[in-house]
Amino acid sequence: MQRLPFLVRMLMRRSQKRAPYDVRWEPALPVPAADGSPLLTDHYAPLTDEPRPTVLIRAPYIRSGFPFNYLYGALVAEQGFHVILQNSRGTGGSGGEFHAWRNEAGDGQAAVAWLRDQPWFTGELYTMGASYMAYAQLALALDPPPEWRGAIMQVGLADLRRFFWPGGAFALERSLVGGIGLFGQALRARDYAWAILRLRRHLKRVITRVPLLDVYPAAFGGRRPSFEEWIAHPEPEYWADGDLMPVADKLAVPVSLCTGWWDLAPDQVIEIYTRLRAAGHDPDLLIGPWTHTSAPDQGWPELFAQAMRRLRGETPADRVRVFITGAEQWRDLPFWPPAGQDQRWFLGDGTLRLSEGPGSTSFSYDPSHPTPSIGGPLQSKTQGRRDNAVLEARADVLVFTGEPLLEAVEVMGAVRAEFDASTTAASGDLFARLCDVDPTGKSVNVCDGLTRFTGSGRVVVDMGPAGHRFQPGHRIRLQVSGGAHPRILRNYGTGEPPGPATRMVPTRTRVMHTSSLVLPIVN
Repeated sequence: MQRLPFLVRMLMRRSQKRAPYDVRWEPALPVPAADGSPLLTDHYAPLTDEPRPTVLIRAPYIRSGFPFNYLYGALVAEQGFHVILQNSRGTGGSGGEFHAWRNEAGDGQAAVAWLRDQPWFTGELYTMGASYMAYAQLALALDPPPEWRGAIMQVGLADLRRFFWPGGAFALERSLVGGIGLFGQALRARDYAWAILRLRRHLKRVITRVPLLDVYPAAFGGRRPSFEEWIAHPEPEYWADGDLMPVADKLAVPVSLCTGWWDLAPDQVIEIYTRLRAAGHDPDLLIGPWTHTSAPDQGWPELFAQAMRRLRGETPADRVRVFITGAEQWRDLPFWPPAGQDQRWFLGDGTLRLSEGPGSTSFSYDPSHPTPSIGGPLQSKTQGRRDNAVLEARADVLVFTGEPLLEAVEVMGAVRAEFDASTTAASGDLFARLCDVDPTGKSVNVCDGLTRFTGSGRVVVDMGPAGHRFQPGHRIRLQVSGGAHPRILRNYGTGEPPGPATRMVPTRTRVMHTSSLVLPIVN
């Protein structure tokens, strides 16, 4: 056993509370994977002779140093838990070849088998972690070990196709940023930092030039076959064995879930919650005013408190805790979403109204000058809640705005837009965003989504979940455009595979005023 890394020790000394246990560290233990490859594993141990439970955390980047060694290693261990941080196969010095999803189930089982042989393992096992760490927990649930007592899945996902191809379009930004973590194989935090700097240095070139298959290697420092497979396969069949959403129906251990309103896949987290409840389980759910990256940072006090309740077997009176934007307050609820009813707001000539009318509105979209992504579920500096003035001033963005509200309106649940639309190109996108416009005219995004379509007909855009209060005097706005690049790769308008494509065709998209914004309203 060793002393903790210097930075971790300094951070723990700054804490104003005395931890129940001191912690020691066993780094880089070789634990056999399902195929025998050595998976490098760190063991954080509370200094005690008492039997203590174990928390298993697995991911491609979990041993890259700060902040994971501090947040998930030291802080959890000092509460009296043996913590195991294990790098996935083919990453961070672990042996074997990495695959984004095919090894996690077997290697998770192999990690549990190794735990059974450790003298300090009591047979009481929990799993925990954010993002890919949550996905690895679902993989373990394909064949749940009998020692498993509970799962804490933070800002997670279950369906990889919906993650990489939301609405039928390729999610470029998250694939690039996520690829740094998955492909970097970093041994140290500074290696990961250098990879991020390289991505930032080459990002403009990658997102503006074509073909994408020729320019993307600059972002990663070389070609990545997995990235090329992701962008080449929008069809569900390719991703079928990476879809772990059905596993939620069989997840019998107690589960704690958390996400943020501008997380990368809050709809998937809420679907896991809904499936668990439908199967007769009683998960708890935390939704905060966070993005994917701010949740483990700004939201850590809430995330850590939720995790400790699960690890200690404490049950909150209300299983759901959500932050209501607009009201800027936390609210505890027995379940999500609360009972309410859908309300339709129909499009007009720049207006939103509660009654349907005639007419249509159209906009142009030029992929050589694509509508940018500002705000929402991004991993760049413009993520989260943003003033949409710059976006809404563009000629390729439509806004439909309601009258000032006489009383508050609370939206809680899944938001969607239903368009009767047509496009002149072989392929078009509809990006829809719900915004809150205050009395000064400032427009701030609440939730949004995009759907790719061809020809003409009914186009449904799932805009994700919202928990938002529109205050009296504020106005409800629907923003409509043809894209959000580079969050979603621009639609070239040709219907050709996006990786090798070079030809771009501008499109004209028309939305009929029979189209509507559908809001789940609660009293």
